Amino acid sequence: MKFLLKFFMSILLTLPMVSLAQEVEVLSGPVDFGGEIGSMQRKTILLQNGSLQTKTYFLKSLRGGIGSSQKVRICIGDQCFDPKRDLAKINLKLAPGEIFTDLYLEFEMGITETRGSFDLLFVNVENLRDSFVVEAKYEVKADGKENFTHKDIKISEIYPNPSNRVAQLDYELVNPKAKAKITINSFIGNPIAEYELDPTRSSLVINVTDFQPGVYFYTLFVDNKNVVTKKLQVKK
Repeated sequence: MKFLLKFFMSILLTLPMVSLAQEVEVLSGPVDFGGEIGSMQRKTILLQNGSLQTKTYFLKSLRGGIGSSQKVRICIGDQCFDPKRDLAKINLKLAPGEIFTDLYLEFEMGITETRGSFDLLFVNVENLRDSFVVEAKYEVKADGKENFTHKDIKISEIYPNPSNRVAQLDYELVNPKAKAKITINSFIGNPIAEYELDPTRSSLVINVTDFQPGVYFYTLFVDNKNVVTKKLQVKK
């Protein structure tokens, strides 16, 4: 009996630790970098503090493999850091219930074809058991085709895809005077949503929680001309 009592007590004691680890969620999912040699990509990391408390996290470690010619930078707003040199400077403060949108990863593809993965471990400054992980992988090719290039705009594919909460795409308006937008249509062509691409920004975040599960098509228009159409899958 004493053994069983100790066993159940140990389970009860570990339950708060498990719940603490779930309080911050990475809404954007794993980050996927893919492109050609010599290019650089910037991805937005979306976080949500699901607790009722303000929390501050610091970057404890960068784990995994990064090629000798690749470089990773972590940006918080306009400030960017090298995680190998500036580990102690990288910290995030999240208000209760906040969806944090100012965290970015920049990845330089380097000079050789390669692939790999890494992750970033963030830990609560007040409770080391309270943590979250940003996962990332990359693939560098000689003729990467992850981004679509037009004379007025460079734009990535939507990610994550499939998506169940938020989907996003990264872009650069080479010609800031061009009017660019993304439209989303159902599988049978019914219009679902439309988004203007702000020339002062570099990413578009789409909330798909109200979309029904299924296949959608998103189309890039530049100056009201249909440029390219691709598929988005939504799951619940």
